[in-house]
Amino acid sequence: MLTRLIVYFAYFLKSSPYYRNTKLFFYNLLENPDSRIKSYFDIFMICLVLLSVFLLIYEVDTELTRTEILFEHVLVVLFIIEYLLRAWLFNDVHKIILEHYEKAEYLNSPFRLGEVVRLILAKKIEYIFTPLAVIDLLAILPSYRPLSVLRVLLIFRLFKLFRYFKSLNLFTEVLDSKRFELYNLAVFLGFLVFIGSTGIYFFEHPTNGEQVSNLFDAAYWSIITVSSVGFGDIAPHTPGGRLVAMALILTGLGVISFFISIIVSAFSDRMHDLRENRTYTELKRYKSFVIICGFGRVGRHIAKQLEKHQQHFVVIDSKEVNASKARRLGYHVIHADASKNEVLINAGIKNKAAAVLCTTGDDVVNVYITLTSRHLNPSIRIISRANNRDNVKKLYQAGADNVIQPFEIAAMVVAEYIGQPVAFEAILGIIREEKQFIMETLCVDTGSIIDGLKISEIDFNRRKLMLVGVISANPVHRKHKNSYKVKNQHFYFNPEQFFVLRADDLLVVLGRDVAIDYFRDQIEKSRLKNGRER
Repeated sequence: MLTRLIVYFAYFLKSSPYYRNTKLFFYNLLENPDSRIKSYFDIFMICLVLLSVFLLIYEVDTELTRTEILFEHVLVVLFIIEYLLRAWLFNDVHKIILEHYEKAEYLNSPFRLGEVVRLILAKKIEYIFTPLAVIDLLAILPSYRPLSVLRVLLIFRLFKLFRYFKSLNLFTEVLDSKRFELYNLAVFLGFLVFIGSTGIYFFEHPTNGEQVSNLFDAAYWSIITVSSVGFGDIAPHTPGGRLVAMALILTGLGVISFFISIIVSAFSDRMHDLRENRTYTELKRYKSFVIICGFGRVGRHIAKQLEKHQQHFVVIDSKEVNASKARRLGYHVIHADASKNEVLINAGIKNKAAAVLCTTGDDVVNVYITLTSRHLNPSIRIISRANNRDNVKKLYQAGADNVIQPFEIAAMVVAEYIGQPVAFEAILGIIREEKQFIMETLCVDTGSIIDGLKISEIDFNRRKLMLVGVISANPVHRKHKNSYKVKNQHFYFNPEQFFVLRADDLLVVLGRDVAIDYFRDQIEKSRLKNGRER
């Protein structure tokens, strides 16, 4: 009867959306590194830990009031709840039960509840002995007042901060990566302290018993001597004791140098991860950003323009030289291969990335990045660079929305300069924003003031704007002249006055930035107003 009830309850938990949502909430709160709520919770817990340590230190010289004792108990209860929640999140008990039950049903063998319970307990015990779980448990014990010796465990309250600081977590990972070297160094250091303690006790205790009265004093002296601290409270007086001291000092210098070299080499290996973690943290704060894949000549100019217009972006480049250049300019950089799935996922292509720019000098790499980006996010805008005209079609087939040929564009510009240098200088000034006028595109939003209007009805002269053309994919415009195909759209240069604008058309206008921004605001406000009226 009990077994059947447990199995039924396990099936209930499996099918319960409330249980799943509750567990997902606490997972996002405690474990999910990409969750915004976790960052707030971490800050809250850091404040609580520091406050609890302050109370325990304050209690050494001052008796706590009832309110302060109650507050400390509340903090400890919160620590206990957090500890239990993390143990609950470590694994799913109902999945273990159902896995063994369904296996027993399939094999037509008896379902042994005792074995399942032992397995569940083994999993929970496995969590209890993980380093951070041990720290969590030891951080709770100092609050047990009858045993004042437990106050020694106060230091584990501070170790608990390792949970909430990513940089501290990385420090523990660095130490763990050098575990073999540190273990051998600790064995050697222990052997050295043992020899030094024995030697100083042997030489100094008979004649200097006041300072070296027992083996603990000898061990204390050996440790501070090896570490090159040397407080001076214990000083050897015999020739043998001084020889032991000199040997420990020289050997200690070697031990410290070896230890520093281990830590420095470990951190230099992980410095790449530190930089990338900082970049990922910064990207999560932005509402949207652009991913620039490749920081060559084209990528540098794009980054410069985006920075000028205060648009957020991140640079991904596999070459250390390019990544270093981007870092020196203060840009967010990920030193990795942008054609790999995990790199783009970590960069946020599925979440907040607004566009991907493939600007490497290798068309094959650009094709791979385009394919990967389109696979990971089918709706993201992808603009790719093509160095060879034969690869333009391949990039479109790979999923690029637009393909730019910088060398062909440069050749056309040179030809234009030879024929009409004055017009070329004017256009170049507009592109570089060196002149008073700029060129921008304005979208014809559904329900806005210009949706369904003719060109003649907008009166661009009154708005201090000049219409260059209209970009549209709407087939109703195909009857108009001066049409140039741009992928799946058409550009209608200098359209006729009876040209009727449709939703999602793009107006290419020329004018001052003030006039363009004012017209854009009018379009947006009219769209919102008509949307509310509906």
